[in-house]
Amino acid sequence: MQHYDLAIIGSGSGNSIVDERFADTSVALVDKGTFGGTCLNVGCIPTKMFVHPADLALSPAHAHRLGVDLELAAVHWAEIRDRIFGRIDPISAGGLTWRQRNDNVTVYQESAHFVGEHALQVGAETITADRFVLAAGSRPVLPDVPGLDSVTYHTSDTVMRLPDLPRSVLIVGGGYIAAEFSHIFASYGSRVTVLSRSEKLLRREDDDVSTRFTELMASRVDLRTEAALRQVRPAEGGGVRATVVDADGEHELTVDVLLIATGRRPNADTLHLEAAGVDVDAEGYVVVDAHQRTTASHVFALGDVSSHHQLKHVANHEARVVQHNLLHPDDLHESDHRFVPHAVFSSPQVAAVGLTEQEAREQGLDYTVARQAYGDVAYGWAMEDTDHFVKLVGDRASGRLLGAHLIGPDASSLIQPLIQAMSFGQTAAEVAQGQYWIHPAMAEVIENALLGLG
Repeated sequence: MQHYDLAIIGSGSGNSIVDERFADTSVALVDKGTFGGTCLNVGCIPTKMFVHPADLALSPAHAHRLGVDLELAAVHWAEIRDRIFGRIDPISAGGLTWRQRNDNVTVYQESAHFVGEHALQVGAETITADRFVLAAGSRPVLPDVPGLDSVTYHTSDTVMRLPDLPRSVLIVGGGYIAAEFSHIFASYGSRVTVLSRSEKLLRREDDDVSTRFTELMASRVDLRTEAALRQVRPAEGGGVRATVVDADGEHELTVDVLLIATGRRPNADTLHLEAAGVDVDAEGYVVVDAHQRTTASHVFALGDVSSHHQLKHVANHEARVVQHNLLHPDDLHESDHRFVPHAVFSSPQVAAVGLTEQEAREQGLDYTVARQAYGDVAYGWAMEDTDHFVKLVGDRASGRLLGAHLIGPDASSLIQPLIQAMSFGQTAAEVAQGQYWIHPAMAEVIENALLGLG
């Protein structure tokens, strides 16, 4: 039985822990999936590489209003797909090869689960370790739909490798995955139908943002809210025949591709954590303290397996905390989850950090709100933008930000000074008046929103 100083389950952010400071540490790195984890292979990176061409494909519609006639001649799905994975796949393979050459690291490409406090069953072999890091990630949630096992369906893990651009796509879900793939396929020319159980898309965003995003997406796709997928079956000649129920009754749809985008769940349930004394919460996430340590003192966890945020930048932050705490057990660092931002790379983009207005209201806070339209600042006016805005929620007494919510071009970048302001405890007035804001750059929409907060 092989023994290691450290065993890490997951080759995404968990892989980044082992650097030259672990040269004298024997490490087992275990991952049955594609090396590099979700973000590199099926998440953040490839999806955004599909989004950028989608933005380009959508541009003729915006350009015409400004007196520029552009024409979308064709979208070459196979070329886009092969360019993307022609770059990503070698990174994954190269990372695996490099790690396998590390003298102190043994890579196991097998499934694993605990069979004791310090013992892992890895494939047909049992290994032991003094300490463990759980970075096993998450997987798509599949709804209980009759007939789903009788048809070919896709999730975000598989849909980006389709052999051809589908003529029609049915997307089930109303969150960020559904929003991004709706933009991608609609921009590329597919006929897109979206089924959302809720009355609005991105329902966890601020109400004003969710409402506006739903309105804008409904102008581009066949959006059916408060709808459900009742059953599916193979369609004659290929594709999927779906029975859909919405406010107008029951309908039949035939589509080339069915994309299930109903969220992701942590892989904790695959690890038999009870054998190691590791607890999970009611939703199946590994329970960790501020140091990323589980209920078993020799086991740490990070990323999607333990974080409800399910964000790569959170996983990376937590990996740095775990790395330090493994190296310095007498000087433990804590993770900072106070102001965790997120973004949706659809069209329009959405970005947010902190409390929504409805959350501030539910908590009984004395708050104030400012809203600034893109089109009311110089660059937005030049773009003739009529759809997008910044919304800030602030504490009335202190002037500090409680939340920031953006919908519009470059929202994922424009939000950064607001994240910084919240992280460093700056007031809205300090951020707005304590520095220059370039005129007539789009960032003035942030400056004016801060000034409007009072």
